[in-house]
Amino acid sequence: MTYTLPALNYSYDALEPYIDAKTMEIHHTKHHQTYIDKLNTAIANTERADKSLVELLQSIDILPSDIKAAVKNHWWGHRNHSFFWKVLVPTGSQPSAALEKAIVASFGSMTTFKERFMVSALSVFGSWWTRLVKDRDELIIKNTSNQDNPLMLGEKAILGIDLREHAYYLKSQNRRSEYVENIWNVINWAQVEENLNSKR
Repeated sequence: MTYTLPALNYSYDALEPYIDAKTMEIHHTKHHQTYIDKLNTAIANTERADKSLVELLQSIDILPSDIKAAVKNHWWGHRNHSFFWKVLVPTGSQPSAALEKAIVASFGSMTTFKERFMVSALSVFGSWWTRLVKDRDELIIKNTSNQDNPLMLGEKAILGIDLREHAYYLKSQNRRSEYVENIWNVINWAQVEENLNSKR
């Protein structure tokens, strides 16, 4: 099986002016594509080459040592980015009453949630993701480095923002806070709620 780059549900310029078209194009066709290419290379001509992504993840612990790290890193890079594209939407949206109630129950208000998310996102240096995570019955904000994912700890991400510079530098340059502030205008809250309610 050859893994392929998933198509976006919107054009590269659809998130303007909050995320610029060139950044989206490079992020999708270069950075995400690289994870897929390297994953395909790692498993080529092995007995794992015909496995689905889920089957491949389930067998990571028994992979040969010479490809195990590459498969793990590029598998999660592919999955994290596929997740990220889905929580963005051109027109932006508002959380449903049920979703807002869940967030308010954990953070006190939507304003407090966004403020804490911003503080968390600005507290890290380098290759990180900031996520809203469901941990048992509580919603928490969590930073993970590189391509690590809360699922590795049995938690479920319902919203995640890529904080590496290639996600925002062409427009916001060193102003990460500007990028995080802008991204609320293009969050797909319906997808966030779907993520919250999904069993996986």
